[in-house]
Amino acid sequence: MPLQGVCWFLCCRQGFSLLGRDYGEKEEEESFELRNKEDLTPNGREVSEEMKSLIIEKNKMGLEEEPELLVKWLLREVRGNWIKQRRYWFVLSQDSLDYYSGPEKGSRRLGTLVLTNLCSVIWPDKQTYKETYWSITVYGRKHCYRLYTKHFNEAVHWACAIQKIIDTKAPVETPTQLLIRDIEENKFNPEVVEHIYQHNPILKYTQGPLYAPLLPFPYGSLEHTHSGKGYGSVREEAVKLFNCLQQLESAREPVPIIQGVLQTCLDLRPLRDEVYCQLVKQTSYTPAPYTAAHLRYWQLLTCMSCTFLPGPTVLKYLRFHLKIQSQSPESEMDNYASFISEALEKTKCRECVPSWEEIQMLMSRQEMLCTVHYPGPGSCQLYISSHTTANEVVRRMQEKLGLQESKNTFALYEQNALWEQPVAGSALIADILTRFEFSTKESESKSQWKLCFKLYCLLDADSISVDSIEYLFLFEQQCHEMVVRGQLPACEEDLQALAALRLQCLMGDFSTHAPCPPLDELFPGHMLEARVLMSLSSPQALPPCLVAAQGCPTTQRFPTGLLAGTLWSHTATAAHKQKVEQDMRLRSRLKEEAAAVMGSILERWKGLAGYSRRDSMAAYLTIARQWSGFGCTLYEVDFYISSTGSFSQKLWLGVAATSVSLYRQGEAEALESFPYGQICSYGVSDSNTFKITAGDRDLLFETTKLTEIMQLMNAYFSAIRRQRGKGEDADITIAESTDMGFHHLASTPTPTLLELPSHPV
Repeated sequence: MPLQGVCWFLCCRQGFSLLGRDYGEKEEEESFELRNKEDLTPNGREVSEEMKSLIIEKNKMGLEEEPELLVKWLLREVRGNWIKQRRYWFVLSQDSLDYYSGPEKGSRRLGTLVLTNLCSVIWPDKQTYKETYWSITVYGRKHCYRLYTKHFNEAVHWACAIQKIIDTKAPVETPTQLLIRDIEENKFNPEVVEHIYQHNPILKYTQGPLYAPLLPFPYGSLEHTHSGKGYGSVREEAVKLFNCLQQLESAREPVPIIQGVLQTCLDLRPLRDEVYCQLVKQTSYTPAPYTAAHLRYWQLLTCMSCTFLPGPTVLKYLRFHLKIQSQSPESEMDNYASFISEALEKTKCRECVPSWEEIQMLMSRQEMLCTVHYPGPGSCQLYISSHTTANEVVRRMQEKLGLQESKNTFALYEQNALWEQPVAGSALIADILTRFEFSTKESESKSQWKLCFKLYCLLDADSISVDSIEYLFLFEQQCHEMVVRGQLPACEEDLQALAALRLQCLMGDFSTHAPCPPLDELFPGHMLEARVLMSLSSPQALPPCLVAAQGCPTTQRFPTGLLAGTLWSHTATAAHKQKVEQDMRLRSRLKEEAAAVMGSILERWKGLAGYSRRDSMAAYLTIARQWSGFGCTLYEVDFYISSTGSFSQKLWLGVAATSVSLYRQGEAEALESFPYGQICSYGVSDSNTFKITAGDRDLLFETTKLTEIMQLMNAYFSAIRRQRGKGEDADITIAESTDMGFHHLASTPTPTLLELPSHPV
């Protein structure tokens, strides 16, 4: 009997301490809107005041699992007029962390932090190390204890013990969670559901503030996880978000508020379900449901549904809510509910919050207009939704331009005057447009970002008809862009001939009145710079005094002694003056050289009189095709090394339809070439190294274009597999490899175009 009495006492102590000690104090700022004693739960039980913020399920843990008590003198940070540390006797039990005035039996208990599964512990680390003391921080519902000890192991021991107790606690549930569960269980009984809503104001619209979140969140600050973004605890942010929602009703311009709410949900993932619950609450049993102010909640709910998916439980609750609202046919609420229901079927988590334009379109349930450029001056305008992917746009562009039957593959590119990158097939166009909007605001450069539809894998250049638009793609992208970038190895005569053909194609026959494009749009600029720098670096180009100075010993040019400082000052001034003169000389020589090259190009242009646009393009392509690597995509490689011992710097890696080749920059002949039939595996070996295994050789390439190389090789191998499936190119064999961590070409499933493999390589 005595043992049973002790067990009964301990169980009572545990139960009452959880609710009474932690939640028994009536704090107005921590309570929900359920304030009437007659408010009942769906099963008719009365809800006490202590349980209106959080309801704790009964812990099923037996007493034999109770961890050992910890007792110790520790320092606690006390905040008053200034922060100071005081010494207390701390006792850790299965229910709480208490501190006393001393270790004696009759010592007064000075404070208690009840431990639930929402408590959190910040472990000791070097950032919190302070004047020979290690600290741990324990966050509870009402209190935060910052404790200090001199020994690191002791601090870790306390943190482990506290965390172990927190992990054994039963889940904490809020009234909203319990009511959502009851609604789900009774969703086919309208009378019970109506009773639940009528007797629980927490589920319905309110004009008053919310003092605590609708869902349970861990206690504690976010400074250690989201430093620099200015967020408080998740609980604090949840209450702030409800205040933002209420501001929508009277805001003249709702877009900034909506964008701010979405950004917070993007940064703090746990708040997404909370905001969904808050919006369901504010769109339920509204006094004036058809006013513009009330529709703002539906507009934000629309934006949320196109940006984030809620968790499974909240998603069921949201769908039930939308089903109820859709019972008012042809109303604005019904239109929004139908739109949101369709969006939830398509939404994937976004990388960016919607742009200003997208939010405005979503508020009116319309699609956005997107401009897609293609080689030459052409562009197409397409209507897109928040769920349109790059693959969908590529298919629609192929249909518009009549390229469905092409054997080559196409892709979208993000592009500005200085940079270009292919877009992954599953990427959302809305995210890309948002990045464009953000970059335009943040960047000081005037270069505009745009989406371009271009050739991606050139699988068959010979069958392209001269009269097709695909021939224009080949001319503009595969030839002209490579010429201007300096990626087509050719002699200067050929490059000038290509520039003249480009002018004939664009302008027609020579005319002194025709506006001529700048030289850098016709001729590779790096060739001019290299020629001028070489001429200036020769001894004949330097002044006699500088040539003489180059041969002087260092001791003669920099004497030591009393006048050394003065001489050094004069030398530094002379060096600066010399650099300025060299820069002016370089610019002058560049202008002279550019004028001479442009003159030669114009003379060649005059000789092309009578050439049609089609003839000019054909002649241009004829010269470009003389290079054996025509059709490949070149990537700059900073360093290359082979398992055979050969290595080199500053090369081009050419990825083509049938092989991968290495070129010295500016040279037409390949150093090495590896047909795809010889490649066993390929992949990324570290942050900036790409590895290819061909036969018994391992090739390592140091480059910044890892993702693009991987994507393009994936696409070419996918095309090879498709051709093999149709019985074509039977001579192409793909060897099997056992090399771990890379694409194994005989056994790996065909990757999607422009998608990286999901496994690390």
